[in-house]
Amino acid sequence: MTEPIPSITLPPAMNPQQESKWLQERLQHWLDTEFLPEAVNETIAERAAQIFKRQRMEGENDLGCLVIAIVTEMQSFDFSKSFYGEFAIANAVSDLLLESLGIDKCCGQ
Repeated sequence: MTEPIPSITLPPAMNPQQESKWLQERLQHWLDTEFLPEAVNETIAERAAQIFKRQRMEGENDLGCLVIAIVTEMQSFDFSKSFYGEFAIANAVSDLLLESLGIDKCCGQ
């Protein structure tokens, strides 16, 4: 029988503003290096970081729930000037957070 994938819980937010700033900078760097640097990347990173910060301030520590919140709220963002969409952004945020925790994003170890 297959075992469910255990959830990943982030440590409680000690400084959501600092976490948000870190995420915004890292996400914008990822966006700029993955394809071409675009002006809209700054806006995308800022919006994703705002969602993340609000969720963390509300006490959300579950990575899966954070990813779903980013996908849901980024659906209203206009991605017409970007190579990206809400799922790519949420997955990138997840990868960056996993990397910061020292978790292998490829195999979940």
